[in-house]
Amino acid sequence: MNHPRVALPVPAPPPPPHHDEPVLDLAVPVFNEEKDLEPSVRRLHAHLRETFPYPFRIVVADNASTDATPLIAARLAAELPEVEWTRLAEKGRGRALRAVWSASSAPVVGYLDVDLSTGLAALLPLVAPLLSGHSDLAIGTRLAPGARVVRGPKREAVSRCYNVLLRCTLSVGFSDAQCGFKAVRRDAAAQLLPLVRDSAWFFDTELLVVAERAGLRIHEVPVDWVDDPDSRVALLSTALADLRGIARVGLATARGALPSGRPPRPFAVPVAVVALAHLLLYAALRPAATGQMANALSLLACWTVAQPVLRPLERSARPTLAARLALTAGSLAVLRHTAPAAGLRTELAVLAAAHLSLLLARSAFGGRRGRRTGSAVS
Repeated sequence: MNHPRVALPVPAPPPPPHHDEPVLDLAVPVFNEEKDLEPSVRRLHAHLRETFPYPFRIVVADNASTDATPLIAARLAAELPEVEWTRLAEKGRGRALRAVWSASSAPVVGYLDVDLSTGLAALLPLVAPLLSGHSDLAIGTRLAPGARVVRGPKREAVSRCYNVLLRCTLSVGFSDAQCGFKAVRRDAAAQLLPLVRDSAWFFDTELLVVAERAGLRIHEVPVDWVDDPDSRVALLSTALADLRGIARVGLATARGALPSGRPPRPFAVPVAVVALAHLLLYAALRPAATGQMANALSLLACWTVAQPVLRPLERSARPTLAARLALTAGSLAVLRHTAPAAGLRTELAVLAAAHLSLLLARSAFGGRRGRRTGSAVS
């Protein structure tokens, strides 16, 4: 006889305990992490107790978990004096960080992923320049000299391509946008959070872009990082969401809606947005047309609409329709020859690679030209 499943009651978070005001509020956003939550929080708590010289607080931010995560979080908060927890009704890492950081009174707020992929020895070097006033934000980086990283080739390639794309489209100066190991001065966070719209995985990138545009100081700490083989991040859906986020932030920058402490490259943002529009229109036309026909029609339509934006660019940086059409059509032809059964996702990946290669070439050419002439191209 089948019995109806009885849902576990979710306890309400208790009021914060009274102890010394923390200097650091460290959020740990979680969703259905009943396996890793307790060992990770206990390990983090022990490390901070042994090595961190100031009062601290660990806040487990439960993103509407449906397993035993809230029960475990409640038990940890009851047993460990520096641990608290809060529960959100909706998912989203950015949403969790916004809630914890906005409610904090600590001079420095930060977060790390619950899998503790980043070596905890980097935690004090991450926070120290914020406490001293040397920097406004600090990020762990897996892509700078001195970092030691263990992960599969697929995730390594995705991470490096994403950060190259950011440098080419949004002209960012930081090296690693998505490492789950960041901290920020609370006064800086209060300025930045109202300007950050994303509530999910793109939150980190948007926060850093806005901070850099505002002229805030970003300190990078090379980290030891070991990939979590049980990671449940959906690469495809996350990548698509990130592309939409890049396009939105790029358009906001072009409209002057973001702080302008450091202007972007004059060509990267509009060209990247046009390339993204081409991919979206190609995907819409592809079911009713051949690949070459869909490519030509979508590229021509995007370029025609984008001419008012592209025309003011310097002639050396202005992309040509002929170059784009030749490279994208050639890439599709090679794909069709080598993999006749390739689907739409593969075609889009090939077209995106073609656009990125031209963008990188234009970026490198523009940089060399700027150095020769003394122009302010960065």
